[in-house]
Amino acid sequence: MNEHDKTTHTLNDLIEIARDGQEFYEEAASKIDDADLKALFTRIAGIKAAIVNELGGAVQAAGGKVETSGTAVGSMQQFYGKIRATLGDKAYGYVAELEESEDRLLEAFENAAGDRDIPVAARDIVIRLLPEVRSCHQVMRDRKRAMKHAA
Repeated sequence: MNEHDKTTHTLNDLIEIARDGQEFYEEAASKIDDADLKALFTRIAGIKAAIVNELGGAVQAAGGKVETSGTAVGSMQQFYGKIRATLGDKAYGYVAELEESEDRLLEAFENAAGDRDIPVAARDIVIRLLPEVRSCHQVMRDRKRAMKHAA
């Protein structure tokens, strides 16, 4: 795989996972009654959209085609989140599944940030976005823990 293909492949993987998160947050915000959670989900969906747009710009700048869909794992996770929310505490069900979605994205970003086989310019974008990814992950992990201990 040449440098261009490696860049496009790596960044498109991140785009797919971030898009999964964006769509899942939007779905959860539309289904949840809690105003604070709705606002949080909407805010994080916006962050995911910004990440997708920035990574997409980098793919285009590298001469690649931007991925326009999410992943099968993301679709299954969103489906499982809906079932979990329907069968139990809706708010906790969504928070728990969204936190797992954050785990996937954080792991993918950390792997890409440490991948010395992708060009420096692409890795620099990943590293620049990583604090925002970590922040979203931390917010959802803390929210999940707080809800679990409150139950």
